[in-house]
Amino acid sequence: MRIATRMLQREIIAAVALTSIAFLALLMFFDLISETRFISRSGSQSYGMGDALLHMALSAPMHLYELLPICALIGTVFVMARYAQTSQFTILRTGGLGPGRALGILLSLGVFFTALTWVLGDYVVPWSERAANTVRAQHLNLARVTGQNAWLRERQGEESIIIYVGTLHSDGQMNNLRIFRFAPNGEMLTRIDARQARLEGTQWQLQQAVRNDFPPRATADDASAPPSAIRTQFGETMPWDSGISLEMVTAAVLKPDGMSTLELFGYVEHLKANNQSAQKYELELWRKVFYPLSCLVMMVLALPFAYLHFRSGGIMGYVFGGIMVGISYLLLNNVLGYMGNIHQWSALLTSAIPGVLYSIASLAAFGWLVLRR
Repeated sequence: MRIATRMLQREIIAAVALTSIAFLALLMFFDLISETRFISRSGSQSYGMGDALLHMALSAPMHLYELLPICALIGTVFVMARYAQTSQFTILRTGGLGPGRALGILLSLGVFFTALTWVLGDYVVPWSERAANTVRAQHLNLARVTGQNAWLRERQGEESIIIYVGTLHSDGQMNNLRIFRFAPNGEMLTRIDARQARLEGTQWQLQQAVRNDFPPRATADDASAPPSAIRTQFGETMPWDSGISLEMVTAAVLKPDGMSTLELFGYVEHLKANNQSAQKYELELWRKVFYPLSCLVMMVLALPFAYLHFRSGGIMGYVFGGIMVGISYLLLNNVLGYMGNIHQWSALLTSAIPGVLYSIASLAAFGWLVLRR
C-alpha cells in the first residue's frame, strides 16, 4: 500500500505542477503584452526587454499564489478520474485502499499544497511584489508605489496624531507630509509640513520641515489676556517620534492582498487601537488565513471523482465539471468578501463559510458514492 500511496502522490504532484506551469505561462504571456507599453520608452526612462522579463519573473509568485488552489483541483480531478476510467482505482480498492485511506492520501497532499501556498503568500509574494515595483520605479522614475495617498492616525497619551503621506517611493522615502497634533478636546496644537521624510526605527526624520505650534484656546478666566502668537520653526532636518512604522505606511498605501499575515494583523491592531474602521483589512486578514486551506477543500472536492464510472471518452466532461465546481468555490469566496465588507459582516465567518460549505458538500458526495457503490 505504501507503493500505491507514493504512486498517487507522485502523479498528482506532477499533474498539479504541469497545470500550474501551463496557466502561469499563459498569464505571463499576457503580462508580456502589457509590459510592451513601457518597453517602447527611451532616454533616461528606458525600459528594455530584460527589465520587462525581470518584472514578469518577480510578478510570477503572485500569479502562482492565486492559481495554486484551482490547479490543485484540476490536477487531482484529472488523476482521480483517469484512475477511475482505467479501473486502476478499482484495483487499488480491491488491494485494500479503503475510503479512509484514500481520503488520508489526498489530505496529506492538501497539507503540502496548503503549506506551499502559505509560504508563497506570506513570504515570497510580499517581497517579490515590492521588488517588481522597485524595478519598474527605478527605470520609469515612478514616484509612488501605488497611485493613492494615505491618511494615518495614532494616539500619543491623550493626544491624537493624524499624518498625511502624499507619495511613497519604492526605497521608503515619503514626500509631501502633513502632521496634525490635536488635544483631547479636538483643538489643534501643532501642524508640521515636510517636503520629505524617512523612518529610522520609531523616529521620523523630517526634511525641509515647517512646524507651527498653536497657542491653547482662551478660557473664560483668561479671556482678557492678549492672545499668544503662533510659534513657527523651520528646519532642514526635524525629528518626530511616532509609533507608526514604515510597514504601516506601506500597508495604508498598498493593496492589502500584497501584505503578509503578520503585517495585516499588526495594521488591524493599529487601526482598532486608534478607533478606526478595520473591516476591510480584518476581512483580508482572515481571507489570508483561510485561502491556503482552500487547497484542502479542493482535495476533498476531487476525491468523489475516483468513485465514478466513466464511459469511453467521457472523462473530460467530468474534469470540466470539477473545474467549474472549483471556480464556483473561488467565486463564492470573492463575492462573500465584497458583501461582508459592504454589510460589515463578521470577517471570520465570512471567510470561513465557503470552505465549510464546500467541505461538507464534498464529504457528503463522497460518503454517498462510497455507500451506493
